[in-house]
Amino acid sequence: MTMSGLCRPAREACRDVCRRCLELFPCLADPGKRASLGLKVALVLLHMVFLAAFFLFDRVLIEKTRKEPWYTATYLVLFAATLIQYFVTSFSSPGYVIDAMRAWNESNAAAWETSRTSKQSASSKSQSLCPSMNSNLIGRNARGINSNAWVKFVMDACPPGSSSRIWTCTYCNIVQPPRSKHCHDCDKCVLQFDHHCVWLGTCIGQKNHCRFWWYILEETTLCMWTLILYITLLKLTPSKPWWKETIVILLLFVLSIAFIFLILLFIFHSYLALTNQTTYELVRRRRIQYLRGIPERVYPFSKGICTNIYNLCCARSNIYDIESFPSAEELEAKAKPYTCMDMISCRCC
Repeated sequence: MTMSGLCRPAREACRDVCRRCLELFPCLADPGKRASLGLKVALVLLHMVFLAAFFLFDRVLIEKTRKEPWYTATYLVLFAATLIQYFVTSFSSPGYVIDAMRAWNESNAAAWETSRTSKQSASSKSQSLCPSMNSNLIGRNARGINSNAWVKFVMDACPPGSSSRIWTCTYCNIVQPPRSKHCHDCDKCVLQFDHHCVWLGTCIGQKNHCRFWWYILEETTLCMWTLILYITLLKLTPSKPWWKETIVILLLFVLSIAFIFLILLFIFHSYLALTNQTTYELVRRRRIQYLRGIPERVYPFSKGICTNIYNLCCARSNIYDIESFPSAEELEAKAKPYTCMDMISCRCC
């Protein structure tokens, strides 16, 4: 029997296993979703490697755990919370424009039908012989009215003199509210688009930017704590096999690079949160039409540090919370330089 004949049953078995996996998990048929799932698995395994390494090599930590279990327990709680926050952010919706439009239309349709019902119930008995409208027809009319009303609602939030043709997405064929952008990875328009995160496998937008900020904070804290543990491991146990020391130094080098990246990312997104900006608006400011004529030092959507933080963390309950473009008077007021009275009155807050 030839080698190809021996390998044929193994190939058929592999194909059968792959076929069954695709039947059980249809998302694996999409190459993009497979890559996203692979990155998630790699990130979790990377965390587990760093966790297992110093528990295997650090006898001092094991002794400290027996004497002071709260120290290790706190670290493990932070470790678990970071991974949970990662998956919560990864599977959360960034706030798609199509969902906002659907929710807004349903809300207006319900209000329209309620108003219509109240008017019918208040009509006189002399008009009771008139045929009533079908409820399905009412729903269709309400949806038609709300579709046109959505365009008007969005255009009211856009800068004066804007045309709906400018704000219409050529891919989704829907009118985008200000600060929205079409994501080619998700193939949807995202409200307050920040960026598409490869590690999370989703967009960062209006609905999950706060979760993303908390994940970066937890990941940075966990990385810093793990970095301290590895440095302590090198200092307190100098006499250990060379291969253990090589592994610890290699992991310490990777941790150092990750910590520098995370702390810079955390500072950057904290700055964006305080000024109510997005990564896309900051990087592509000159290419975004409604930001071209505004000076770079002026943040048009900023409402003060305290209000910006509140809006980011607490005031995102409605998916159709559309942020209007400020008027010319508001932009002129924001462009004024700060004075001593502004500092005393906390204008920046």
